[in-house]
Amino acid sequence: MAEKKIFNSIGNALTCEQKEKLEEMISSHRGKTKTILGWLKEPPGYPSPDTFIKVIERLEYIREMKLEAISLSDIHQNRLLQLSRLGSRYEPYAFKDFPENKRYSILTVYLLQLMQQLTDKAFEIHDRQILKLLSKGRKVQEEIQKQNGKKLNEKVIHFSNIGRALIKAKSEELDVFEVLESVIEWNTFVSSVEEAKELARPDDYDYLDLLQKRFYSLRKYTPTLLKALEFQSTKSNEPLMEAVEVIRTMNDTGKRKVPDNVPVSFVSNRWKRHIYDEDETINRHYYEMAVLTELREHIRAGDVSIVGSKQYRDFEEYLFSKDSWTQTKENNKLSVSLSFGDYIQERKQSLNESLKWISANSNKLEGVSIEKGKFSIRRLEKDVPEEAKKLSASLYQMLPRIKLTDLLMDIAHITGFHEQFIHASSNRKPDRQETIILMATLLGMGMNIGLSKMAEATPGITYKQLANVSQWKMHEDAMNKAQAVFLVNFQHKLDLSSYWGRWYDFFIRWDENAAGCFISTC
Repeated sequence: MAEKKIFNSIGNALTCEQKEKLEEMISSHRGKTKTILGWLKEPPGYPSPDTFIKVIERLEYIREMKLEAISLSDIHQNRLLQLSRLGSRYEPYAFKDFPENKRYSILTVYLLQLMQQLTDKAFEIHDRQILKLLSKGRKVQEEIQKQNGKKLNEKVIHFSNIGRALIKAKSEELDVFEVLESVIEWNTFVSSVEEAKELARPDDYDYLDLLQKRFYSLRKYTPTLLKALEFQSTKSNEPLMEAVEVIRTMNDTGKRKVPDNVPVSFVSNRWKRHIYDEDETINRHYYEMAVLTELREHIRAGDVSIVGSKQYRDFEEYLFSKDSWTQTKENNKLSVSLSFGDYIQERKQSLNESLKWISANSNKLEGVSIEKGKFSIRRLEKDVPEEAKKLSASLYQMLPRIKLTDLLMDIAHITGFHEQFIHASSNRKPDRQETIILMATLLGMGMNIGLSKMAEATPGITYKQLANVSQWKMHEDAMNKAQAVFLVNFQHKLDLSSYWGRWYDFFIRWDENAAGCFISTC
């Protein structure tokens, strides 16, 4: 009933044009074989300017549907993630079997999530391109040094010989030029100085002066970057935002000359040496590269956010909105004062009382001493007696040696944790045969042997069956519930857990190796 209510809520909020677009996505083809939805789902590929353009093309296609106008604030975030996962897993033809509102709802939520992912991917490609730009400059400088190695060594030898000659001339009060010409002819010396000037690199041995020609590789996609993505920042980064707007305007109008009054305060000293030409005008190539590099750095630092991004969104979006906070304060009684003054006063008072108690009872605390203003705590001795170690070893030897697969099946039978691995679409629990496949999938993923090798090592189970279970049943929600609700709670209810201490807490971290956590927990 709740699911149907969600589907109706989203479906009824869509306009006729949006519904037509959604239908077109799963029925119309882009090219010869792929539907539009299949095209949108394609992996972006290797980061490059062409890949960036393709990512933005997909992003703009979804934006044209204006799905972000639909309010999903009343739907729990976990439910939205579940619907998005379904949308990413279903093939386009599978959507045709669903009722309209279910079809539209899953597609809408998935596309909204995909918009965020594409936005993040676009910036990640830009990030890689800037790194590639700087790496190219560094490699060019290294290559120059390799090519000029013989000449540089020759200049070092000349410098050494000339240096010794000058030292000799000064110490023996000889004519400098006569001594100099005794080690190197004057014409050779002059040409050597000129050649050394050409071979010399900047004082700070930086390579930014070699990036001039690399600018055009950035221009393949950066106009699209500045046009397609919207950036926001705090007041402290307004000069950078103004510079971004200047470049965006120049791209739109086709102007080549950078205005003289453009902001440069945000530019680092490293780049500032190169943004001015000899006539004091601003070099567009270096100015634009400096802006794009600084923009990348500030986004990664969190000082600048990208509208529509998930990973690089505004920090304020992680916090309660003012309305939500007001409602929370009214409906929930918090354990601390909402006034900072009252809170810090209470903390100070509590700290002072604790310090007074320690001061009065320091001589009564075992293993604790205060001498000459220093607080010392005696090292704890091992509290596990040798007898306990021997008992542990003997108990371990008594445990029967069984197959890991049998152990997993026994744990599943005892705890019922496998029943939490319901199908992401049908919500159906696994039957006995599916449970066996589920355990094999857990082993394959948890032991890092992969599903292919697991299928080869397990007669009667195919790779397709393992992949199907992994895709549709082993999602994050199911894994967390199986671990927390069944395994951890079951273990906590055992009499043995009372020996772990009154405040024992059992935490299991969900991450990419969740299946490994399962096996270690069992």
